Amino acid sequence: MIEAAGVAEVTDADFEAEVIRADLPVLVKFTADWCPPCRQIAPVLSAIAAEEGERLKVVQLDVDTNPRTTQAYGVLSMPTLMVFRDGQPVKSMVGARPKRRLLEELADVL
Repeated sequence: MIEAAGVAEVTDADFEAEVIRADLPVLVKFTADWCPPCRQIAPVLSAIAAEEGERLKVVQLDVDTNPRTTQAYGVLSMPTLMVFRDGQPVKSMVGARPKRRLLEELADVL
């Protein structure tokens, strides 16, 4: 999978280090290569990563190659966007959405 600009790929192996122990809130996109809405939201997340990089870390996790993390957080639909703060999931959203709406939904965690 190609890394979108500013959106790093995380795996089952480094999820704890990159997400759970992160200093910033982390927006995790649970994604899959076969998912059209996942591709649709990719440029939105790249833009948010570029603009909010000092306040929010944005990463993505491929559900097909990382089943442990996917199952641990009960992810059933793609894309699922989950925000982690201090190692805990604090917000979950399912489906692609425009940038303005996503920023509104993230306002309380930024």
